[in-house]
Amino acid sequence: MKLNVGRIGKAHGILGEATIEVRTDEAEDRFAIGAVLQTENHGELTVVSARVHNGILLLGFEGIEDRNGIEELRNELLYADVDIDAPGIDEDDYHVLQLVGCKAYLVDGDEFGTVTDVLNLPGQDVLAIKTDSGEVLIPFVHQLVPVVDIKKKTMTVIPPEIDGSIA
Repeated sequence: MKLNVGRIGKAHGILGEATIEVRTDEAEDRFAIGAVLQTENHGELTVVSARVHNGILLLGFEGIEDRNGIEELRNELLYADVDIDAPGIDEDDYHVLQLVGCKAYLVDGDEFGTVTDVLNLPGQDVLAIKTDSGEVLIPFVHQLVPVVDIKKKTMTVIPPEIDGSIA
Protein backbone atom coordinates (compact mmCIF):
# COMPACT_ATOMS: atom_id res chain seq x y z
CA MET A 1 0.00 0.00 0.00
CA LYS A 2 1.29 3.48 -0.84
CA LEU A 3 1.46 5.61 2.31
CA ASN A 4 2.54 9.19 2.92
CA VAL A 5 5.79 9.05 4.90
CA GLY A 6 6.95 12.65 4.66
CA ARG A 7 6.88 16.07 3.05
CA ILE A 8 9.77 17.94 1.47
CA GLY A 9 10.42 21.26 3.17
CA LYS A 10 12.86 24.01 2.31
CA ALA A 11 16.32 23.57 0.90
CA HIS A 12 19.23 23.29 3.32
CA GLY A 13 22.57 24.67 2.12
CA ILE A 14 23.61 24.83 -1.52
CA LEU A 15 24.29 21.16 -2.27
CA GLY A 16 20.74 19.94 -2.83
CA GLU A 17 19.67 18.74 0.61
CA ALA A 18 16.05 19.13 1.70
CA THR A 19 14.51 19.37 5.14
CA ILE A 20 11.93 16.62 5.62
CA GLU A 21 8.76 16.69 7.68
CA VAL A 22 8.68 13.06 8.82
CA ARG A 23 5.27 11.37 8.84
CA THR A 24 6.28 7.81 9.72
CA ASP A 25 7.52 6.07 12.84
CA GLU A 26 10.07 4.10 10.82
CA ALA A 27 12.09 6.99 9.40
CA GLU A 28 15.40 5.10 9.53
CA ASP A 29 13.97 2.48 7.15
CA ARG A 30 11.78 4.66 4.94
CA PHE A 31 14.51 7.25 4.30
CA ALA A 32 17.58 4.98 4.19
CA ILE A 33 20.18 5.58 1.50
CA GLY A 34 18.96 3.84 -1.63
CA ALA A 35 15.27 4.05 -0.66
CA VAL A 36 12.98 4.94 -3.55
CA LEU A 37 10.14 7.30 -2.69
CA GLN A 38 7.25 8.26 -4.92
CA THR A 39 5.86 11.76 -5.39
CA GLU A 40 2.68 12.98 -7.04
CA ASN A 41 4.31 15.51 -9.36
CA HIS A 42 7.97 14.54 -9.79
CA GLY A 43 7.98 10.76 -10.16
CA GLU A 44 10.35 8.65 -8.07
CA LEU A 45 13.16 10.04 -5.94
CA THR A 46 16.06 7.91 -4.77
CA VAL A 47 17.68 8.87 -1.45
CA VAL A 48 21.46 9.35 -1.82
CA SER A 49 22.18 11.02 1.52
CA ALA A 50 20.46 11.14 4.87
CA ARG A 51 21.48 12.88 8.07
CA VAL A 52 19.98 14.65 11.06
CA HIS A 53 20.97 18.26 11.70
CA ASN A 54 19.66 20.02 14.83
CA GLY A 55 16.87 17.46 15.09
CA ILE A 56 15.76 17.88 11.47
CA LEU A 57 16.06 15.13 8.87
CA LEU A 58 17.98 16.23 5.77
CA LEU A 59 17.83 14.16 2.58
CA GLY A 60 19.65 14.37 -0.73
CA PHE A 61 18.14 12.85 -3.86
CA GLU A 62 19.74 11.33 -6.94
CA GLY A 63 20.02 13.87 -9.77
CA ILE A 64 19.35 16.91 -7.57
CA GLU A 65 22.59 18.67 -6.80
CA ASP A 66 21.67 22.24 -5.91
CA ARG A 67 19.34 24.41 -3.88
CA ASN A 68 17.18 25.32 -6.90
CA GLY A 69 16.40 21.66 -7.60
CA ILE A 70 15.18 21.18 -4.04
CA GLU A 71 13.09 24.35 -4.11
CA GLU A 72 11.20 22.92 -7.10
CA LEU A 73 10.24 19.96 -4.88
CA ARG A 74 9.18 22.05 -1.88
CA ASN A 75 5.95 20.84 -0.23
CA GLU A 76 5.95 17.66 -2.35
CA LEU A 77 4.57 14.68 -0.41
CA LEU A 78 6.74 11.56 -0.23
CA TYR A 79 5.16 8.11 -0.47
CA ALA A 80 6.55 4.64 0.20
CA ASP A 81 5.18 1.20 -0.51
CA VAL A 82 4.35 -0.27 2.88
CA ASP A 83 3.03 -3.74 3.67
CA ILE A 84 0.58 -2.91 6.44
CA ASP A 85 0.02 -6.62 7.08
CA ALA A 86 3.70 -7.29 7.82
CA PRO A 87 4.29 -8.20 11.46
CA GLY A 88 5.52 -5.37 13.66
CA ILE A 89 8.37 -5.43 16.14
CA ASP A 90 5.91 -6.34 18.90
CA GLU A 91 2.82 -8.51 18.53
CA ASP A 92 0.74 -5.49 19.63
CA ASP A 93 2.03 -3.26 16.79
CA TYR A 94 -0.75 -2.18 14.46
CA HIS A 95 -0.90 0.19 11.56
CA VAL A 96 -3.53 2.93 11.76
CA LEU A 97 -5.16 1.64 8.57
CA GLN A 98 -5.58 -1.78 10.17
CA LEU A 99 -7.51 -0.27 13.09
CA VAL A 100 -9.73 2.22 11.26
CA GLY A 101 -12.98 0.49 10.38
CA CYS A 102 -12.73 -2.13 13.13
CA LYS A 103 -15.96 -2.89 14.97
CA ALA A 104 -15.60 -2.32 18.70
CA TYR A 105 -17.50 -4.61 21.07
CA LEU A 106 -17.98 -4.44 24.83
CA VAL A 107 -16.75 -7.28 27.02
CA ASP A 108 -20.31 -8.70 27.14
CA GLY A 109 -20.37 -8.89 23.32
CA ASP A 110 -22.64 -5.90 22.63
CA GLU A 111 -21.55 -3.75 19.70
CA PHE A 112 -20.13 -0.43 20.90
CA GLY A 113 -19.17 1.35 17.68
CA THR A 114 -16.67 1.65 14.84
CA VAL A 115 -13.10 2.97 14.98
CA THR A 116 -12.93 6.10 12.80
CA ASP A 117 -9.46 7.38 13.65
CA VAL A 118 -6.36 6.80 15.74
CA LEU A 119 -4.95 9.90 17.40
CA ASN A 120 -1.20 9.74 17.90
CA LEU A 121 -0.81 11.76 21.09
CA PRO A 122 2.46 12.23 22.99
CA GLY A 123 1.47 9.98 25.91
CA GLN A 124 -0.25 7.21 23.93
CA ASP A 125 -2.44 6.51 20.95
CA VAL A 126 -6.17 7.10 21.39
CA LEU A 127 -8.95 5.39 19.45
CA ALA A 128 -11.80 7.58 18.16
CA ILE A 129 -14.89 5.37 18.10
CA LYS A 130 -18.17 6.45 16.51
CA THR A 131 -21.08 5.23 18.63
CA ASP A 132 -24.83 5.80 18.45
CA SER A 133 -24.46 8.53 21.07
CA GLY A 134 -21.47 10.28 19.44
CA GLU A 135 -17.70 9.95 19.36
CA VAL A 136 -15.93 8.29 22.28
CA LEU A 137 -12.16 8.48 22.80
CA ILE A 138 -10.51 5.45 24.38
CA PRO A 139 -6.79 5.27 25.15
CA PHE A 140 -5.30 2.44 23.10
CA VAL A 141 -3.82 0.51 26.02
CA HIS A 142 -4.20 -3.17 26.82
CA GLN A 143 -6.23 -2.49 29.99
CA LEU A 144 -8.97 -0.71 27.94
CA VAL A 145 -8.58 -2.58 24.63
CA PRO A 146 -7.74 -6.13 25.71
CA VAL A 147 -8.49 -7.89 22.40
CA VAL A 148 -7.72 -6.83 18.82
CA ASP A 149 -8.40 -9.19 15.91
CA ILE A 150 -7.12 -7.53 12.74
CA LYS A 151 -8.21 -10.40 10.48
CA LYS A 152 -11.82 -10.13 11.69
CA LYS A 153 -11.61 -6.30 11.97
CA THR A 154 -12.93 -6.47 15.55
CA MET A 155 -11.79 -5.47 19.01
CA THR A 156 -13.02 -5.58 22.57
CA VAL A 157 -13.08 -2.28 24.45
CA ILE A 158 -13.72 -1.22 28.01
CA PRO A 159 -14.89 2.38 27.67
CA PRO A 160 -14.43 4.83 30.52
CA GLU A 161 -17.38 5.47 32.81
CA ILE A 162 -18.79 8.98 32.95
CA ASP A 163 -21.14 9.75 35.87
CA GLY A 164 -21.65 6.04 36.52
CA SER A 165 -22.60 5.15 32.95
CA ILE A 166 -20.53 3.92 30.06
CA ALA A 167 -19.44 6.71 27.73
